[in-house]
Amino acid sequence: MFPNFLPAAVEQLTEPSSIALAQRIKSQAIATPLTNQAITTTYVTQGSGGTPILLIHGFDSSVLEFRRLLPLLAEDNETWAVDLLGFGFTDRLSGIAYSPTAIKTHLYYFWKSLINQPVILVGASMGGATAIDFTLTYPEVVQKLVLIDSAGLAGGSTLSKLMFPPLDYLATQFLRNLKVRDRVSRMGYKNQSLASIDALCCGALHLEIPNWHQALIAFTKSGGYSAFRFKKIAEIVQPTLILWGDSDKILGIKDATRFKRAIPQSTLIWIQDCGHLPHLEKPQITARHILDFRNKPL
Repeated sequence: MFPNFLPAAVEQLTEPSSIALAQRIKSQAIATPLTNQAITTTYVTQGSGGTPILLIHGFDSSVLEFRRLLPLLAEDNETWAVDLLGFGFTDRLSGIAYSPTAIKTHLYYFWKSLINQPVILVGASMGGATAIDFTLTYPEVVQKLVLIDSAGLAGGSTLSKLMFPPLDYLATQFLRNLKVRDRVSRMGYKNQSLASIDALCCGALHLEIPNWHQALIAFTKSGGYSAFRFKKIAEIVQPTLILWGDSDKILGIKDATRFKRAIPQSTLIWIQDCGHLPHLEKPQITARHILDFRNKPL
């Protein structure tokens, strides 16, 4: 059975990993300083033991992004994935300024409410920028950091230039178009067969959540994640693992070595024959590298 807060289109999922993760999605009302009303936040937790691993998804995505990686990590470790504020299936309340600052504040109170011990923080794509920002703001929360084809060294989205009426609504309607989402999905993979109907459903299911386009417009208008300065990134003191697909057509490959140079205690591992989404395209290899990194002494 799927949780009743998921859209009816969840029944269209076909792959076992997608169905299994969707069935595990939970919700929790999280109190934050952002609003007087608790924010109903969606997440998945699985496994036990070890330092908790917390997975952070990319732009306009959800916890379903980790449908292949999370179960592999959870075989040997307590593992979490959460829908960020303004994304996934987490409630989009009115009156909140959806921005990177709001996202990390909400993430902190989610962590404090449900995990409340240091974590290995894993961020993919835009989630990498979120993870960097969170680590710099709350260093006591993050024991180790993992960046998967991470954003954070380039500027904010060019969509921000279109976010004024009526173009803001038209821009989000463009992103809602399934043909557009399919093309973007295909860019993320080197192995095009992985851009399946099931993958498209996973990537579009959260579009049915109320206020999706309003929150996306607000976040994009905020400027999103601007480029971190090298000096700022160099303040990361946690051991950091950088995983990068060697055929990334979304962000390219230059930022991988730039992150390696900027972060003092960092290791770069290339994921061979892989695009922008190693956690979906090469989940076994990605999980092995994360678990090996977990086991390395501080």
